[in-house]
Amino acid sequence: MKFAKLCHSTSSHSRPEAFTSTAHGSAMNMHPSRIVCLSAEAAETLALLGESDRIVGGPGAFVSARRVLHPWVHPVPAVDGISALEPDLVLGSGHQHADILGPLAQRGIAVHLFAQSSVSSILEMIRVIGALVGRDQGAAAHAASLEWRIEAIRAHSQNERRPRIYFEEASEPSISASGWIDELIEVAGGVNCFPELAARSRRDERVVQDPDKVAQREPDIIVALANAQSFDRARVTRANWKHVPAVMNGEIHSIDPALIQQPGPVALTQGLDALHLIVESWRERRTRVFHTAFKPVAMTAVDGPTERVA
Repeated sequence: MKFAKLCHSTSSHSRPEAFTSTAHGSAMNMHPSRIVCLSAEAAETLALLGESDRIVGGPGAFVSARRVLHPWVHPVPAVDGISALEPDLVLGSGHQHADILGPLAQRGIAVHLFAQSSVSSILEMIRVIGALVGRDQGAAAHAASLEWRIEAIRAHSQNERRPRIYFEEASEPSISASGWIDELIEVAGGVNCFPELAARSRRDERVVQDPDKVAQREPDIIVALANAQSFDRARVTRANWKHVPAVMNGEIHSIDPALIQQPGPVALTQGLDALHLIVESWRERRTRVFHTAFKPVAMTAVDGPTERVA
């Protein structure tokens, strides 16, 4: 399969000072100048650091810090296609890229595989990518600013009622929130309905096998990614869902997958903002209806002790 290729100007003003692999017959300097990003989050990070000129190939689209969409194609990259781009560094993420990076390394191409699945590991990925391209200080400063922003949002919701949220990443089968989304739900002021599944990194390990489990956990809010194919109004009007608080109160929302599905800088900013807005709007509506604030109370849920609210 073909892999997206970016063409940059070869002028000395537009090309970053870096190295080209000795396998391509050029002398080495310090940092890679031809980077292939197999994941959107790696491309996002380079763009965030002002280093997108180094990218010669990448995924279908990534959302930069300025919400700029880069229209790259998104097939499964083949080893030969990546090699043809003559990269001196290939960045990948997760088990889905491990099988690609191994053969590339055997061809003498430098590779780096990330396995970020939490907020802290996303921040560490930013720092590492910064170090790889000689932007250590800038990356560290940006990671610190993101961390400060996250804690500020967390503190804002510290003493507020925390709604239970069922977050569906995909449907048929239903896949619940991943690790970093679980954390962002908590930061935004909510409680993930399936925290025990969030610790599982593989999507097929986070399947909610029985839809009745969702009803039993009584979510106050339901959030689905915009591309969750079968998540429609017909689904939530099932008899066993009609008394779910989120269904009764019309608290069914969607988030653009590009904002939160990839464990990168955009998830920590625009994805978190989208979740926080949903939670804050829910609180505002509930306060307006009942004319009072809500405080957490202890309650035993169907599946064991948990925090519940009045």
